[in-house]
Amino acid sequence: MAPDYDLIIVGAGMVGSALASALQRSRLRVALVDASALPGQVPEPSTVSGFDARVSALSAASENLLRHLGAWQQLPADTAFAYEQMHVWDAEGTGQIDFTAAALSEPRLGHIVENRHVQSALLASIDPDRISLLGGRKVITLVREDTGWRLNLETGESLRAPLIVAADGARSRVRELAGMATREWDYLHHAIVTTVETAEPHQATAWQRFLPTGPLAFLPLPVRNGRHYCSIVWSLLPDAADAVMALDDAGFCQALAEAFEHRLGRVLAADPRQRIGLRQRHAKTYVMPGLALMGDAAHSIHPLAGQGANLGFLDAAVLADVLLQASSRGESLAELAVLQRYERQRMGNNLAMMVAMEGFQRLFHADALPLRWLRNAGMNMVDQHSLIKGRLMRQAMGLQGDLPPLARDPQLSTSAY
Repeated sequence: MAPDYDLIIVGAGMVGSALASALQRSRLRVALVDASALPGQVPEPSTVSGFDARVSALSAASENLLRHLGAWQQLPADTAFAYEQMHVWDAEGTGQIDFTAAALSEPRLGHIVENRHVQSALLASIDPDRISLLGGRKVITLVREDTGWRLNLETGESLRAPLIVAADGARSRVRELAGMATREWDYLHHAIVTTVETAEPHQATAWQRFLPTGPLAFLPLPVRNGRHYCSIVWSLLPDAADAVMALDDAGFCQALAEAFEHRLGRVLAADPRQRIGLRQRHAKTYVMPGLALMGDAAHSIHPLAGQGANLGFLDAAVLADVLLQASSRGESLAELAVLQRYERQRMGNNLAMMVAMEGFQRLFHADALPLRWLRNAGMNMVDQHSLIKGRLMRQAMGLQGDLPPLARDPQLSTSAY
């Protein structure tokens, strides 16, 4: 049978929706499939603060992508909070690093945004006359056919396309059905995430303290009705996570404030806590004939530096560029040689970031006195070396390196997207 589409994207989260939006101005027949209803607004959180616990620290490169796609302009007012500083310090020594946007002559280091707002904005940027939005359709099986793939759905429907793109998360059903192996390991840590109200302003600063039990991050959120909020990610060993989750709200707020050295005064209130097991995964290959993985389906990273969403958006930007160029040349999008262009551009960069985060994670959990001295001395050395510090930040912000067209500044880019 003839294919229904040129490609099918499975997963309408932030990364899958970004790819669909990037392809909608082409002549390609594209479907975006998700188990949840599409299109539609992501539900409002039922929390006292009004914030969802799932947030991302979006880099300049991610902001550029969203601007190119028209999604940034769809974000509700005051939902993307620009932070201007980052303060990182070691709980077992004097090591610390301060990053400021002013030192880079930039207006900000990045934005903290709830994932639900980004996803909703991306879905709103998609024209349903150009992209088939197929919600409420869970993938059950994946079958190889002469003309490509057949997706069998829980609804009883079948969809066909020569190319399937899996953007369906860290536990990707498509990756599993395709038999694509991963390397993965458990960090033996759990992350506790929630939103808290603090007594003192966060100063438009992202804060991170490295404790013996794992890093603790306070990420600044918009001020509401004169009240100050942060999204927190607290990485703990399992037994410690059990104890923290068992605390009542008052006990949790007190324990959190103490772990944070009361840098923002008392923690006045906290939304319900979520607990997430930390596990790193990396697909051994991102592509096979007629199939590509991206975002968390290809790699999931320790939340140490909040780079997960940014890596996924760069995947989407590169894959869109590769597919559009191949289409313009009349090449088959499903050809392995075409898809490997995407893999070559992204796998090395993603692995480098994952190795760096793994190294940091291990270094800050080291108890040996020489290693504690080394990391504190190293932090202080970097803090005093403006050139090294500036290069680190510009790389993390997506302001340098070989960026795909969609990740470049729209005001400077000559991209036709």
